[in-house]
Formats: sequence, C-alpha cells, structure tokens
Amino acid sequence: MKHLKTFKLLTLGTLTALSLSACNAVDRLASIGEVPRQSAIQNPTAVPGYRPVSMPMPAPELTERQPNSLWAGGSRKTFFKDQRAKDIGDILTVNIDIADEANMKNETKRDRSATEDSALTNALGFEGYLDKILPNGVNPAALIGGETASSNAGKGEVKRNEDIKLKVAATVNQILPNGNMVITGNQEVRVNFENRVLNVTGVIRPEDISIENTIPYEKIAEARISYGGRGQITDIQQPRYGQQVLDVISPF
Repeated sequence: MKHLKTFKLLTLGTLTALSLSACNAVDRLASIGEVPRQSAIQNPTAVPGYRPVSMPMPAPELTERQPNSLWAGGSRKTFFKDQRAKDIGDILTVNIDIADEANMKNETKRDRSATEDSALTNALGFEGYLDKILPNGVNPAALIGGETASSNAGKGEVKRNEDIKLKVAATVNQILPNGNMVITGNQEVRVNFENRVLNVTGVIRPEDISIENTIPYEKIAEARISYGGRGQITDIQQPRYGQQVLDVISPF
C-alpha cells in the first residue's frame, strides 16, 4: 500500500508538470506575432509568497510638535540638515571602481652537493677484528664514504587584469562604539535565466561619506565585495560535480 501511494503521488506530480508545460506552450503559441504583454500593476503585499522586510531601525525619537514653525525637530526635510547616512537604517551609495593590473614572474633554482669520507685507522687495535665481523673484509682507511646531490628548479608567473565599475545601495546595520558604521548592501538583477548578484559589506567612517551620500570602496575597512551570478550560464561554465571531486582527491 505504501508503494502504491508513492506511485500515485509521483504520477500526479508528473501529470501536473506536463499540464503546466502544455499550458505554457499554448500561451506562447497564441502570442506569436504579438508584442510581449506587460504585467498589471498590483498590490505587492497581496502577491502570493510576499514576506515583509525587517531591517535594523534606530530608536524612535520623541519630538515636540510645533505647527506654526518651519523648523520641525526630527524631520528629514529640516532646512540645512545633513542628509548623509548616520543612523541605523539609513541608506548610502557605494561606488565600486576597481581597475587592478598585476604582472609577477618568479624563478628559483637551487643546487647542492656534498661528499663525506671517514676512516678508522686506529681504534685500540679493534680495527683488526672488523674483517672477521664483515664477511668480505674491510679497509679501515676507507671505512665510511657518502655522496649526496640535490637540484630544484621552479618557475611561476601571474597575470591579472580586472576592471569593475558598479554602484550599490547599502544600509547602515550597526554603529560601533567609536562612531564607525557597519554597512551591508545586496543587489540582484535577473536577465532571462541568469541572476546577477552583487554583495558588499564592511566598516566605514562617517567623515568619509561625501556630500552626495556616497562612499568609494577603497574607504571601506574589512571590505567584502562579491560579484557573480547564478543561473543557466553559470551552471554551464562550472565543471560537473564529479569532475570537481576528482580534481580535489586525485593525486595525479
């Protein structure tokens, strides 16, 4: 009975997938020669799978309301107020402009040789008994001899050229006791079946933020910048799992 139930579930899942594929094919065939349809505007909170965003926020400030004054305490639109990020939850822009080029070439060569000769010509007369111990006899004047030689050569070359220009909005997540701020920014852009992912995190100083509320990446301490993607193209560019395992465990 258990196997029969499993078979029914698999059959139902297969039929459902085939029906969805057939519906997709029919829709694509019906839209041949027409412009691509755009999705309708709808309430994002009503979309299935919606999850509210939870971000670090500063403690609320209690301000006195002054209806007849142009100066409102705590207002973001106050005249001459510095609009740069300074509190938890504030947003700033990180400018990433990496243009690195490196060309290194190393070559090492090492040779070493050594020769050792030892003789035992007189040892209280006991040297005469060595021919009785050793079956082929022994010459005390040439008792021990050794010679070693080693050689090692190595070459290495590194060529790297990187040029990355990106911008990403980051959020202040933490304010350290010395006033420095921890920021984190994530950005995802999907084009067809490839998802480009950009992540940046690190520690910044408030005085390094420009008047435009931006900061260059070289001003970020403990910076962690990741730029990559996932999708069909990335899957094709990566070796298969079996090949990766063999590359790790193979000694040859």
